[in-house]
Amino acid sequence: MAFTAALPAAPAAENNDVRQRPPRYPGEDTLPTSRRELLGWYAYGIGAEVFAVCGVGSFLPLTLEQLAKERGIFKSSHLPCIGPDSPASHPTNGTTAAALFRRDGTDNDQCVVGLLGLEINTASFALYTFSLAVLVQALTLISFSALADYEKNRKTLLLAFGFVGSATSMLFVFVAPPVFVLGAILVVIGVTCLGSSFVLLNSFLPVLVANDSSIREPSKESGEELHSLDPDGQTQSRGSFSDGDAETGPRRGSGLGSSTASPEMQLSTRISSKGVGLGYCAAVLVQIISILLLFTLSKTSLPKVSGTLPLRFVLLLVGIWWCSLTFVTRRWLRTRPGPPLSASTAGGKGQRWRVWLRLVGFAWKSLWKTVKVAVQLREVLVFLVAWFLLSDAMATVSGTAILFARTELQMSTTLVGCLSITATLSGMAGAFLWPVVSRRFKLKSNHTIMLCIALFEIIPLYGMLAYIPLFKNWGVIGLQQPWEIFPLAIVHGVVSGGLSSYCRSFFGLLIPPGHEAAFYALYAATDKGSSFIGPAIVGMLIDATGQVRSGFFFIAVLIVLPIPLVWMVNAEKGRREGIAMAERMDKGQESEMGARDDEEAEGLLARGP
Repeated sequence: MAFTAALPAAPAAENNDVRQRPPRYPGEDTLPTSRRELLGWYAYGIGAEVFAVCGVGSFLPLTLEQLAKERGIFKSSHLPCIGPDSPASHPTNGTTAAALFRRDGTDNDQCVVGLLGLEINTASFALYTFSLAVLVQALTLISFSALADYEKNRKTLLLAFGFVGSATSMLFVFVAPPVFVLGAILVVIGVTCLGSSFVLLNSFLPVLVANDSSIREPSKESGEELHSLDPDGQTQSRGSFSDGDAETGPRRGSGLGSSTASPEMQLSTRISSKGVGLGYCAAVLVQIISILLLFTLSKTSLPKVSGTLPLRFVLLLVGIWWCSLTFVTRRWLRTRPGPPLSASTAGGKGQRWRVWLRLVGFAWKSLWKTVKVAVQLREVLVFLVAWFLLSDAMATVSGTAILFARTELQMSTTLVGCLSITATLSGMAGAFLWPVVSRRFKLKSNHTIMLCIALFEIIPLYGMLAYIPLFKNWGVIGLQQPWEIFPLAIVHGVVSGGLSSYCRSFFGLLIPPGHEAAFYALYAATDKGSSFIGPAIVGMLIDATGQVRSGFFFIAVLIVLPIPLVWMVNAEKGRREGIAMAERMDKGQESEMGARDDEEAEGLLARGP
């Protein structure tokens, strides 16, 4: 399916007063960036971020778990988990409904659902689904990255992912318990579309900056990757440091002592930060509306028809929000086509598909080429291993916490939504808090990261306190009461905000100057490539023990593993090694790693007259 954008005519004043830079390739759109186009760019982030926070972060795991539970049976008695014949509807001998879901070690009757000949705990079913979704997302991100840079593919793919992803959220309203597997398929498609579309949205940013009217004299690099951004929408400036970085030094690659960012970098940071802020504000707003909707629907007869119906109506709302703002992006965001692909006049469409396949292969070769360079940089390699473990831990904690609140603490959907809002607002606060803490105590970036990890360890350790007989008998301490999880949600949000920004900033110190885009692609691949492992292992632990709480043991180990690795990284040594590697690569001493692939990439471009 192809989407075409209605290109708004630029005001005459803009075209007359602002000098357009000459196009670098046939068909390049160099019209000045308008306010309307920026609003179109912001609109997509405002729409998609709602699905990321309200859907992926809150209600999709609950919906999957509830759909499976309505189709599940108790492992020992083989009675349905939910329904008139369920033991939960007729507790006997003082047994509560909550106990039937194994909230302590004395009851081993867990709710399972049959899938592919296996009996899977309904909570681990949601974790397995998101584990698969993240893996598919990582493979998709790597495969289409090269294709998106050519012709109209950037906007076409952005709109395609946006409309398909929003449709998966809306289609949940039709997913009944008998077809709960369809819900898992929709989650995999939706999560893949979400991550892929954010990468495409970020790829528009350098183009918008390069054509902004405030940039009167574009620099040599203005049309290239001024910034490398990860799928979460955070900016990585070429040769600049993050505002949250406690370390100071010369701009990398410049040889100068000045830390002043170029006008392009400053504008890009300003646009990106505003986009992220608007997205989070919209997510909190829709989350509040969703909670009100759930509360209202709970007073009707819908929950008696199916316990997931209120949740599915919320997902319908989230999908409509994302789809509506994608239409705004379709109309207001200019296409800004990239270089044309070469196509043999004799080959027709078949030749074109072969070119696309070559681009997919080129994307994987480029990633492998970067890996081979990274292996030669000790500091980069050690940090990527640490980031591999840390990003997996962060993803695992997020997914497990929602399911723990629902299954172990028996929290209502409304309370789970409030929990998500608490974590989101805390994450926004953490992004501003950690730079202040770092400057106040004069911490280096890796020391700040280690402090964040140490605080992150509080979450699983506190949950494991419930295994101590003293606290277990008290019935409080160790996440035994619902109210206990809210302070931990604050810790999770504050720490996650710090880790995300500081890890990106610290990694920027280590990579070879001039190769930021390639190394941040590797950084993003490491992030998404690891985030499917932890949820899958926690899911297996839940299947084996029947308790979500058992996953805290694995999470506790996973969180602490990166600490010695981060401590081992020497930023100054890594910076020197990166600069030396960049010089060797620029001089051709590393040509065997990239010359053939570069020639292949050049052959994919149509030569202008």
